[in-house]
Amino acid sequence: QVQLVESGGGLVQAGESLRLSCAASGNVANIYNTDWYRQAPGKERELLAAITSSGTASYEDSVKGRFTISRDSAKSTVYLFMNNLTPEDTAVYSCHADYRHSDTEIRNFWGQGTQVTVSS
Repeated sequence: QVQLVESGGGLVQAGESLRLSCAASGNVANIYNTDWYRQAPGKERELLAAITSSGTASYEDSVKGRFTISRDSAKSTVYLFMNNLTPEDTAVYSCHADYRHSDTEIRNFWGQGTQVTVSS
C-alpha cells in the first residue's frame, strides 16, 4: 500500500508558475507509474502527464510545452512544474499511482488533491 500527498497549490496570477509535489510513502518500490490529473468545476477529470518508475515522461497535448513532470526517487516525490498559467488551468490537481500489488493485480492510489486557482 502507498499514500500520496500533494502540495504546492495556491492562488497565482495569469502568466505565473507553480510547482506541485506528490510525495509517496509506504511500499513505494511497487509504484511503476505516477500521473497528474486535474478536475475543474463542472468538467471531467483530465489526465495531464505521467512518469514511469524509470523516468520516462509523457504529456497530453493540452499541456505539452507548458507543464513538466519529473521525479526525485530519493524523496519518493513526483513534481509537476506548470508554467505560463491561465485561468483555464484553475482546477483541483491530483496525483495517482499505479501500484503492482502482485504479479496479477494492479491497484490504484490517489492523493487528496491540491487546489490551483489562476486569476486573470
